[in-house]
This record gives sequence, C-alpha cells and structure tokens, in this order.
Amino acid sequence: MLEKSRKTLRISSMQDKVSPAEWQARIDCAACYRLVAHYGMADMMANHISVRVPGEESFLINPYGMMYEEMTASALIKVDIEGNILGKPDYGDFDFGINRAGYVIHSAVHHAKPEIECVIHTHTWPGMAISSLECGLLPMTQTAMRFTRISYHEYEGVVLNTDEQARLLANLGDNNAMILRNHGLLTVGRTVGEAFNALHRLELSCKAQIAAMSCNTPLHPVPQKVLDETFQNYQPNVRRPYGVMEWPALLRMLDRLDPTYAE
Repeated sequence: MLEKSRKTLRISSMQDKVSPAEWQARIDCAACYRLVAHYGMADMMANHISVRVPGEESFLINPYGMMYEEMTASALIKVDIEGNILGKPDYGDFDFGINRAGYVIHSAVHHAKPEIECVIHTHTWPGMAISSLECGLLPMTQTAMRFTRISYHEYEGVVLNTDEQARLLANLGDNNAMILRNHGLLTVGRTVGEAFNALHRLELSCKAQIAAMSCNTPLHPVPQKVLDETFQNYQPNVRRPYGVMEWPALLRMLDRLDPTYAE
C-alpha cells in the first residue's frame, strides 16, 4: 500500500521584507486572528480580519487555506484596494491566495474609510441567529445597549459582486458595528483593539439575547430614556477609546498561550 503524501506548511519570515510599521500591523492582525479563535468565534478558515498597512492604500488579510489558530504575522497576505497581491511569504508545499468575498467586503471599508484600521467579519452561531431574527439585536442588557443604533445590511447572496459595496457602506454609515442579515456580524475600528472590543461585546450581546429568549418568558423592558442615556455613555466622545486598556493585556495572554503569532 502506498503511503499518502502529506503536504507541509512552512512559512518564510516576512520581517526583513517589510517596514517596521507593516510588521507591527502584521503582529496585531495575527494576534486578532488568534484571539477570535481563542474566544470561539472562528469558522475554520472562513471569514476575515483585515488590517490597513500604515501609510499605504493596502491592507493585510488571511491566506485562504489557513486556520485562525495557526495565523502568524508572516503568513498574512498584503493586497491593494483592487485585490492585487503585493506581498506574501513562501508557504512551503502550499500556494495560498485570498478569498474574493473577503476582499469585496473589506476593501470597500478600507477604501472609503481611511480612518479605519481594522475590519472583522464573523459567522458565529449567535451572530447568525440574531441576524436571522426579524427583531434583530434588542437593547435588553447593558452590553447590548452600546449597540442600540447598530447598522443592518440586507442579505444579497455571497458577497462576490462589487456593486454591493456601495450599499454595504451606506448601511454601515458611521457605526462601528453592523449585523449582516441572515449572514453574520461585522465590526470596524480605528485600531485592531477597538475592532476586537466591538466584536467581543457584540458577540456577548447576541449570546445573552438568545439565552433570554430561549427561556420563553417575557423580557423585562428598559425605559427609552435609560436606553438613550446608556447608549450615549458608550460613545467615543464621553469615554476613552475602546481597546486601549485591553489590547496589551490580550497580547500578554497570547504570549503566555502561544507566542508564535508574532513570527
């Protein structure tokens, strides 16, 4: 019986091939992939996290074929706004490219919003469940009240057509979080930590709503005045930017668990 050959993933280092600013962006992006996997929000190799390369009209995105839990700074692929690959490592026996659906969504945001550094899109079961409910996300917990005015984008099929980009951007508006109807969740941030913070809190909000609605008993309402005041307390002009405190601590956690994300 012939032995089955097994391909080997070997990732050549990109550290000496990119600027210090890009390398730091790569570390933060890879860390975000590892964190999404750590918190159970990954969908094997589907979905994407993208991070803008500082000072450039380009961004980093995952190679289509790698799991979130094995992502590294060197593994990421650098693409321009048109989706052309500008840089990627040698993957050994593999030759990974990018997923078009991920490019269409993420390039739209990066091109239209130069202030946005990071875009995260997930297909978690809580996110998909809430995206499929007519009521959407309810401001029924303090955490969810942060997203009282969250954006929604109607499902148009697998996002392969660039014609959808304008509608997606119009629906996102100035929000940093959006529910893609019958699809999943999307968050953006001026830093990677900010985008991850929004995703983590949005995911918790979805889980809490599903748990409460599953009890088949009336939900306790919160007065609109309180909802409005709580929403305002979560806005950027009344508090420090999200992610500033947590991101260094999250990186320390990753360093304890598996520091290879920074390679």
